[in-house]
Amino acid sequence: MELDVLTAISPIDGRYRNKTEKLAEYFSEYALIRYRVRVEIEYFITLCELPLPQLENFDHSLFEPLRAIYRNFTEKDAARVKEIEQTTNHDVKAVEYFIKEKIDALDGFPVQAKEFIHFGLTSQDINNTSVPLSIKEALEEVYCPMVEELIEQLNDYAEQWKQVPMLAKTHGQPASPTRLGKEVMVFVYRLEEQLRALKDTPITAKFGGATGNYNAHHVAYPQYDWREFGNSFVSEKLGLEREQWTTQISNYDWLGAIFDAMRRINTIIIDLDRDFWMYISMEYFKQKIKAGEVGSSAMPHKVNPIDFENSEGNMGMANAVLGFLAQKLPVSRLQRDLTDSTVLRNVGVPMGHALIAIQSTLKGLRKLILNEEKLQDDLNNTWAVVAEAIQTILRREAYPHPYEALKALTRTNQKMTEETIHEFIQGLDVSDAIKEELMAITPSNYTGV
Repeated sequence: MELDVLTAISPIDGRYRNKTEKLAEYFSEYALIRYRVRVEIEYFITLCELPLPQLENFDHSLFEPLRAIYRNFTEKDAARVKEIEQTTNHDVKAVEYFIKEKIDALDGFPVQAKEFIHFGLTSQDINNTSVPLSIKEALEEVYCPMVEELIEQLNDYAEQWKQVPMLAKTHGQPASPTRLGKEVMVFVYRLEEQLRALKDTPITAKFGGATGNYNAHHVAYPQYDWREFGNSFVSEKLGLEREQWTTQISNYDWLGAIFDAMRRINTIIIDLDRDFWMYISMEYFKQKIKAGEVGSSAMPHKVNPIDFENSEGNMGMANAVLGFLAQKLPVSRLQRDLTDSTVLRNVGVPMGHALIAIQSTLKGLRKLILNEEKLQDDLNNTWAVVAEAIQTILRREAYPHPYEALKALTRTNQKMTEETIHEFIQGLDVSDAIKEELMAITPSNYTGV
């Protein structure tokens, strides 16, 4: 194991680094700098395409060499930005100076055009586009595909187990039987619905100058519609939606909605983890055993549902941070304070914990071995659950006080067996055809649709 993994403070970058390393491309310091460089360069290119009078003759063949600066961005480049930052003590200004250094090496780049890098912008125009862009791409390329993989696995199980009858438990007590596949399908449905809601939530950006009014842009070039320019730039070049009325910083309202949508998905997965943990404890599932693994340091027989427990714990961490982000970010003093700056650097933390969790849930699900014999035993030992079916048919037939009759039979400490139920049916004052209908009901076939 590499030393930096062993000495990492956060388990995201330490113990679980192999599960979260994909996110480094979106949320590391290197990634943030690369996104900032990307926004600055695309903004400059858009000014050339407008074009501003001073950029009217800019050679458009230089656009691709300019884009190569962020497309080929390396850790060495990021280190150079950090080196410049030691002098500027300002991370975004360091990015501007870095780009100007790179431009000096481009043949044919007019010197006078350099000052249109970061023209009229404040640092939050870069940060409040870079961070949402990183979140957008991490969701599209990592988080959502991982949730979709979980949904696919659950869908497979729902189909595989759709005919497996199972005793339901409401309030922890035996209830009307269900089917195992249907109960899994509940989670498929919930996850699909909330994933759709997440994907439908707009990811917005602030882009409007020092206090959101395009002051600098307007004073230099009052003839342009800078709001429309910003709308086009943010949507066409970055794939985000521009917030129309802001202070110096993003309103963060829609970003809060993104975090809340993620939290709902994560909460469903916690619910799933706990249910499968319970099913394992009820022996409805056994778990595949891997040679060499230890379940307990003291009890050799133990095969613990650790994957579901790991997932639940990590989802709890993820949701705690997501909840804080959603509540804190939309609150800022007057036209801005700096609290959002340090908080924004943590947006990858909950996604890291969620990624660890989903992988653990998938690992747990893929270790399951269905124990149909135990499911059937529980059904056979709980004949009281057919009472609902019997009293419902008796209601249909206008039998007097059917609910009360079944309540008197079943709500005792006497164990309900097949014989007990059938003896009760034979004593009913109904036709033989109705008795035959009632006698055909069993805990295994009373599973609805």
